[in-house]
Parts: sequence; C-alpha cells; structure tokens
Amino acid sequence: MHELLPDGEDLRRAVKWISANLMENPDQRLLPLIQEAIFKFDLSPRDAEFLIGFYTRKNDG
Repeated sequence: MHELLPDGEDLRRAVKWISANLMENPDQRLLPLIQEAIFKFDLSPRDAEFLIGFYTRKNDG
C-alpha cells in the first residue's frame, strides 16, 4: 500500500500527525515526537531531514 501513495503524501501525513499531537499537548518534547513520526510514516532520510528542519525553523521564529 505504501507504493500507492503519491510522492510526498507520507510527509504531509507526518506533518498533520505531529501538528495534531502538538495541539493536544503543546508541552511535549518535539524531537521525540518527530522521531516517532519518522518511523510511523516510514519516511526517507531526505523527508526526515526536511521534517526536522521544518519544525526547528518553525520554533526558532
């Protein structure tokens, strides 16, 4: 089933999942949540790097 998803769909789902978790519990640590999403959505190293950068840049600003 993984092959049937369009390119980038897993990454979009990971961002939505992380965002939903942060809305429910904004005080949780971000890096463990990102790491869980990387494994949960079977992200490529490139997508994992993007995800980490996306949330670290978002929190810096």
